[in-house]
Amino acid sequence: MRFTFLGTGTSQGVPVIGCRCEVCTSADERDHRLRTAAMVETAGRRIVIDAGPDFRCQMLRTGARHIDAILLTHEHRDHIAGLDDVRAFNFVDYPVIHRVDIYAAPRTAAYVRKAFDYAFIADKYRGAPEMELHDIDTSRPFNVKEVTIVPIRGTHSERFEVTGYRIGPLAYMTDFKTLRDGEIEKLRGVDTLVVNALRYEPHYSHFNVAEALDLISKVGPRQAFLTHMSHDIGLHAEASRRMPEGVHLAYDTLSIEIDE
Repeated sequence: MRFTFLGTGTSQGVPVIGCRCEVCTSADERDHRLRTAAMVETAGRRIVIDAGPDFRCQMLRTGARHIDAILLTHEHRDHIAGLDDVRAFNFVDYPVIHRVDIYAAPRTAAYVRKAFDYAFIADKYRGAPEMELHDIDTSRPFNVKEVTIVPIRGTHSERFEVTGYRIGPLAYMTDFKTLRDGEIEKLRGVDTLVVNALRYEPHYSHFNVAEALDLISKVGPRQAFLTHMSHDIGLHAEASRRMPEGVHLAYDTLSIEIDE
């Protein structure tokens, strides 16, 4: 399995517009973070997790000409705003049209149908995105072209739920603040855990670093990576040195191999 971090930043990305802090003005490319998203390549399939406003740029730098599916974690715009750009994958081999399968919890799927209504109407215009939207039951596994996906249920805040995903030896969780009861058991035995860590100070709707490290300690993966980091996390080179053994700060374009 190959796992690639397409983006590791927050809803504003890093650098933040207008900010002149040392992180936002850093020359280190690891401090330049697009909105959080990822790509999993396994069993001959390519699955993207989230498609925010940087989706086009992220896909261009991977060189990908085909994706099999997109998994959505929740309905916030920094995770779905780029869905219109699936058109490029739809029509890359025109006149053959490749529809892209989108998987999401019912609330998120309903929001996508509303936000991109022009893609789902019967009489849509030529060139509109071709998306096949699937509502998932987050309480049970589902299959994406013979790849088994295990949803991890949590809350982003008191108002919003969020879905993480386990794919074999990998578990990916972003924008979590709490896990639903019993969900941590779904993470047992993972080799690689990716989890959000917004900053060091507490936040009402995201794990901070301490909360992320606590979850990592409970799960006990061989390796873990922090993602969805704001500029408050500090310079990558310096913040990395604060991490416990086996825990790493992710950065955009980082690609890792995971034994299946």
